[in-house]
Amino acid sequence: MEKFTNNKVKGRKNSMTIREGLEELWKNKFLYLMMVPAIVWIIIFCYVPMYGILIAFKKFNYKSGILGSPWADYYGFGNFRFLFNYKGINQIFFNTIFLNVLFILFTTITSVMLAIMFVEIKNKYFKKITQSIAILPHFVSWAVVSMFLSAFIGINNGWITNLVQNITGERIAFYSSPQFWPAILVILRIWQGAGYGTIVYIAAITGFDPGMYEAAKVDGATRFQQIRHITLPLLKTTIILLTIMSVGGIFRGDFGMIYALVGDNSRLYPTVDVIDTFVYRALRQLGNLGMSTATSFFQSVVGFIMVYTTNAITRKVEPDSAIF
Repeated sequence: MEKFTNNKVKGRKNSMTIREGLEELWKNKFLYLMMVPAIVWIIIFCYVPMYGILIAFKKFNYKSGILGSPWADYYGFGNFRFLFNYKGINQIFFNTIFLNVLFILFTTITSVMLAIMFVEIKNKYFKKITQSIAILPHFVSWAVVSMFLSAFIGINNGWITNLVQNITGERIAFYSSPQFWPAILVILRIWQGAGYGTIVYIAAITGFDPGMYEAAKVDGATRFQQIRHITLPLLKTTIILLTIMSVGGIFRGDFGMIYALVGDNSRLYPTVDVIDTFVYRALRQLGNLGMSTATSFFQSVVGFIMVYTTNAITRKVEPDSAIF
């Protein structure tokens, strides 16, 4: 009898939960209706295309379609075998991970520094001007940046090229010297993304309790000490969260950036050729859509593993900073 009563109570609680949920939906129906376009967009452009993952395991041809195309060799993994047997794939994997680690590290450091500087600026108009200048590069096309870059380091009339020649007496051909390009790409990524990345950090800093800073000021702490012992420790959670999300794309190269700046310059491939540019080149030259899809699928799987692993480590070391 007692067991029956408990089950009845549990069932009543479940029904109450469902009813409360329906009441919540009806009460805020207009707010939920605003979500419908976003939900439809996600379903159409994020979930429906997942059907195309089958191409990664098939010898795809347009005439037969996805279902009509035969399976690839080696139990459907022939496209992956083609990818991993490519002669320079290890260097391409290394370039992708190495460049992304540099991008994440230096962009995060610069974004945090800029955010703290912007918050510390007391003049309201000067703060708005500097923030606008820092964020503006995010909206500049990489194609435009590539033209400016060629004006700076071009072989014929590059401003930096001429300056280096006047100082050292040697003329450096940057577009033929791959060793310089990791640094060039990092500088351009900082210039393009660090200012825009400050938005989240500024929002986090402005949400901190001002009373902590007032108490530190009363105790004689300088502004630098307040930043070191209050701002940075409180920003740690935000930094870790954004880093975890960035790690998910560590196996994806910034195709728009690298291809716009480098193009098909094979002399720079040893340090700047990443997975995305390799896939585009292979698709354009070989027309192997199956291999391209297999590479993209492999990138997604590695990205998921990286996010899950990083989050698991964070959950053990710093539980409050974990995403899930």
